[in-house]
Amino acid sequence: MKYLLRTRVFLKPYARQILATLLMLFIITALNLLVPRIIQTAVDDGLTRRDMRQLIQSALLLLGLGLGSAFLGLINRYTTEWIAARVGYDLRNRAFDHIQHLPFTYHDHTQSGQLISRCIEDVRAIEKFSGSAVSDLVKFVLLTVGVTYSMVAANPFLAGIALLPMIPLIFMTSSFGTKIGKLFFIVDQAMGEVSNRLQENVVGVQVVRAFAREKYEIKRFTDANNVVFKSWIHVIDEWSKIMPTTNWLTTISVILILWFGGQMVMDGTLTIGAIVAFNAYILMMAEPAQQLTGLVNAGGEAAAGAQRVFEVLDVEPAIQSAPNAVKMESLRGEVEFRDVRLNYQGEKTASLNGISASVEPNQIIALIGPTGSGKTSFINLIPRFYDVTDGCVLVDGVDVREMDLVTLRKQIGIVLQTSLLFSDSIKANIAYGRPDATMDEVIAAAKAAQAHEFIEGFTNGYDTVVGERGVTLSGGQRQRVAIARALLMNPRILILDDSTSSVDTQTEKLIQAALDTLMEGRTTFVIAHRLSTVRRADMILVLDKGQIAERGTHEELLQRGGLYKEIHDLQLVDHAGFAEEMEEIPFEDIEPDEDSREIA
Repeated sequence: MKYLLRTRVFLKPYARQILATLLMLFIITALNLLVPRIIQTAVDDGLTRRDMRQLIQSALLLLGLGLGSAFLGLINRYTTEWIAARVGYDLRNRAFDHIQHLPFTYHDHTQSGQLISRCIEDVRAIEKFSGSAVSDLVKFVLLTVGVTYSMVAANPFLAGIALLPMIPLIFMTSSFGTKIGKLFFIVDQAMGEVSNRLQENVVGVQVVRAFAREKYEIKRFTDANNVVFKSWIHVIDEWSKIMPTTNWLTTISVILILWFGGQMVMDGTLTIGAIVAFNAYILMMAEPAQQLTGLVNAGGEAAAGAQRVFEVLDVEPAIQSAPNAVKMESLRGEVEFRDVRLNYQGEKTASLNGISASVEPNQIIALIGPTGSGKTSFINLIPRFYDVTDGCVLVDGVDVREMDLVTLRKQIGIVLQTSLLFSDSIKANIAYGRPDATMDEVIAAAKAAQAHEFIEGFTNGYDTVVGERGVTLSGGQRQRVAIARALLMNPRILILDDSTSSVDTQTEKLIQAALDTLMEGRTTFVIAHRLSTVRRADMILVLDKGQIAERGTHEELLQRGGLYKEIHDLQLVDHAGFAEEMEEIPFEDIEPDEDSREIA
């Protein structure tokens, strides 16, 4: 319940609307409480005395009260649902914004399906409760207080008899509310697992079909779905136990009124109209009382949802700009690692241990080493995707932890080994880092990345919408669009994570020719296995088990005959022929077109 109470911060901006709904609920309740009194008057003064005028007057009053109550109820329902929709809107935005700033260490250990479920299903439960459920709950409380007061004022003895069955109802509902929240938390966790299974299957549909594992995936999904089903059945079982009890207790109240009230009428101490009014009061409470378990049900679901949402919102972003962060608007491109150690969360072995390296502006640094040697960890520290465990990483002599993250990352261009494109136009994907870029700048970047020709081959050209994750493009096409996206930012530091691994030999020649020109004036870090890239580096860092095993140029490292030569012989020798072809291409004679110069 404490998590549900925390959602009140999202209600504060709508205090006036909430006060308006409360005022309308007071008026509606007051109008409804007048109905039994009017019925009593109609029976005692109209029917008993055969006063037609009194009957007509009572009928008109009831009609007016009914129309007024219905009109206010309509406005109240619209307002409460509007508030609920706004709360859901704000909460979803807040959750999404928070997730954007959570560190990579959090995403490394959190299932994306669970995050999706929390942002959609759990927020929806809170939104639902914040609207009609809360309104109905307030209405029930006001009606209970009003009915109790009216009945006690009319006849305290009969009121006590009539309200006696409501005491166990209160205790049963309270106990049910405590239990149902825990049950709904289990349901929500199970729903998150179903969402995760679905998300994984949709993303990996090609792998599933390639290995003919459809039946296996269906079974996994069915198992997760079965957990949801059983969890829901548990909730329904608990709910079904209390629901009939509510109806039964309401019926008991009516029977008690008829029994004791009937005797009082026969004794002449109570009028027929009064007993009719008492029954009207009880029946007025009957429907809200029957809905009470449903409201508690909705409250339990919302409480469980709130707990799951706030579990995300309570995670403090471990990596964020310091209060007095240094804003480096224009970097020179000098990068230094000082005795850097990096331990990922939950791992005992350091991914990087004692890394020290100094890189001058405009140098090309190649990172090479066996799988798991720490190459990707090395480059992830420069844009501060992760924070070092010990030591420091400096850019232009300033510790990246003291720099403003936005200005730092805006000057770092990154092309990953597996490039992600968004379900948008090719133009929007290229201009993702610079949405204000002109069309000429986008085309210039595409030409520099050797992407312009195939883009123009599409019917809609740069307005062609790519599929989810860019699946409608080939691997080489996606990579060239990603390179164009990085180049458009005109970064001072360029990071290429084996960025030509997904292209064919001919395409690599074209991209390499463009990159040769575009790397000038930039500090470039390249993770590569291809000899053509490594041989051009000003310095090669050979990583092994999180440490720099060797450093030097291509020729120097080959002469030493160490780990680099082993990697060269085992992994790069197959590309020797390709390297010789690359050597024959007179890059210095290639004149970049005007668009390429503009990007460079």
